[in-house]
Amino acid sequence: MSIKSTAAKFFAKKIYNKTQAWVNEPIKTQNKVFLELIQEAKKTQFGIDHHFDTIKSFEDFSKQVPIRDYEELKPYVDRVVKGEPNVLWKGKPLYFAKTSGTTSGAKYIPLTKESMPFHIEAARNAILHYIHETGKADFVDGKMIFLQGSPILEEKNGVKLGRLSGIVAHFVPKYLQKNRMPSWESNCIEDWETKVNAIVEETFDKNMTVISGIPSWVQMYFEKLQQKGGKPVGEIFKNFNLFIYGGVNYEPYRAKFENLIGRKVDSIELFPASEGFFAYQDSQKEKGMLLLLNSGIFYEFIKSDEFYTENPRRYTIGEVELGINYVLIISTNAGLWGYNIGDTIQFTSLKPYRVIVSGRIKHYISAFGEHVIGKEVENALKEAMEGTTIRVNEFTVAPQINPSEGLPYHEWFIEFDTDASGEPENFNLFAEAIDNAMRKQNVYYDDLIVGHVLRKVVITKVAKNGFQDYMKSIGKLGGQNKIPRLSNDRKIVDQLNEQ
Repeated sequence: MSIKSTAAKFFAKKIYNKTQAWVNEPIKTQNKVFLELIQEAKKTQFGIDHHFDTIKSFEDFSKQVPIRDYEELKPYVDRVVKGEPNVLWKGKPLYFAKTSGTTSGAKYIPLTKESMPFHIEAARNAILHYIHETGKADFVDGKMIFLQGSPILEEKNGVKLGRLSGIVAHFVPKYLQKNRMPSWESNCIEDWETKVNAIVEETFDKNMTVISGIPSWVQMYFEKLQQKGGKPVGEIFKNFNLFIYGGVNYEPYRAKFENLIGRKVDSIELFPASEGFFAYQDSQKEKGMLLLLNSGIFYEFIKSDEFYTENPRRYTIGEVELGINYVLIISTNAGLWGYNIGDTIQFTSLKPYRVIVSGRIKHYISAFGEHVIGKEVENALKEAMEGTTIRVNEFTVAPQINPSEGLPYHEWFIEFDTDASGEPENFNLFAEAIDNAMRKQNVYYDDLIVGHVLRKVVITKVAKNGFQDYMKSIGKLGGQNKIPRLSNDRKIVDQLNEQ
């Protein structure tokens, strides 16, 4: 065992013990975070406008600070972007994380000197918890790759801006810099396909032990490695045993990944976003990710089926229940207040508080009142694939409200792995397996099938690289971009049909 791996085990134990201190007092921890946030922001413009000086409790806060998404908070953000200090948080932000917007074009999410360290520490602590639980630390002596956006930053009114993953690249600890790949030059390549090709050439003969990124884009990297080497990734990188991912559920990709790698590898799930680093998988034995209650973020939760009602109830950490679909609301030390990030979560454990990401509040299908969410379609696909050789590269689901004949239906657009004989032998049987899995999970959907309002799902095969071509056509190939699992309209699938 090397000095580095021995030191990693010692550090892992220290961080684990430090984490347990707040894990064991979750409500007290969140109350402390809440009061500190209010105190720090009293003299900001937002704090003045919302009378932070009179806020003594969460009840006061919920009365005075409404739930907002980016569009509703944008008037304040615009002032920050123009260079005005003390608007949402004291002073000016260190960075803006630039993300894709919906109706407002680019979104600029502030990152402050108080919030930035938590983005770095959370990713580090996820790895340290893995080391502490498993005792595996030899990987720290190998090469680690993080597929991410370009670290080249722009500047806007004296504040640097870029993709979050590119900003984080500037904070790589010194002890990791010799191990980290790709090179700065390769990381700066903007075109994703060119970048991945360069990374393949650069890493092919290296001792890669940890690989990290959004599964769909890591898959592209693995496929190119396999094409170059003519053998599974696990044979090219014999010591590769840890995959770190976030952004999407890994389960729909797991079978394809194990086929590409040639064996199983351990994985760690992260829940990062430009708005904050919310959770990470702290155990290989337990389901869900540890919700980070001591990271400068105060959490609220709204039941997703009540979210669009007038004045829905806002729950705090001590009031949540297992298995309920909640919209995640945050207030942070980057100046986001009562902010709806758009994600929905479910608690898998209340001691400690662990969550899974169940979908997006705006990504759902309820064209007929079925209330289908992302977690349900992902689980249905996983169940239908179990015990088969079927492998899926990517998929999305949309309603077909006005078919040319017959009843309406949910249409599943699926790109199968045709290179590995991963296509179903019988599409009708596979569609029926998906449909049965959906009906078991969602009583509303089952009622619509039984009542002959909907017919069973229909599968539309997407050509090889069809989803990549679609993402490229809208300028979102690579980086942190990902395909929505489902939509309540057909905007995405209509463009897929045009590919």
